Amino acid sequence: MPERAFALALAVSVLTLPALAEEISPKRAEALAHLVEQDCGSCHGLTRKGGLGSPLTYEALEGRDRDSLALVILDGMPGTAMPPWRPLMTEAEAYWIADFLLKDPSK
Repeated sequence: MPERAFALALAVSVLTLPALAEEISPKRAEALAHLVEQDCGSCHGLTRKGGLGSPLTYEALEGRDRDSLALVILDGMPGTAMPPWRPLMTEAEAYWIADFLLKDPSK
């Protein structure tokens, strides 16, 4: 029964996340890009090719959807070194990071 409650909570959170309307200012976007480079880079590698954490390159994330990435950013990955960032950022900021990671660098 706890698995069913968790699945329901996850489904509800996924359904509510895309409704975000908060704008990310250019200054905050710059800070978030720095966070990805430095904080995420400390585990995922400064070039995002992997390390303690899995690779975060465009190629490694190709095909992943932004909702699942935003949820991992916000809630972490239990049983791994990936911490939850929800106490430190908004859902809109997590979506900004997901979009940043999924952006094709050739465009």
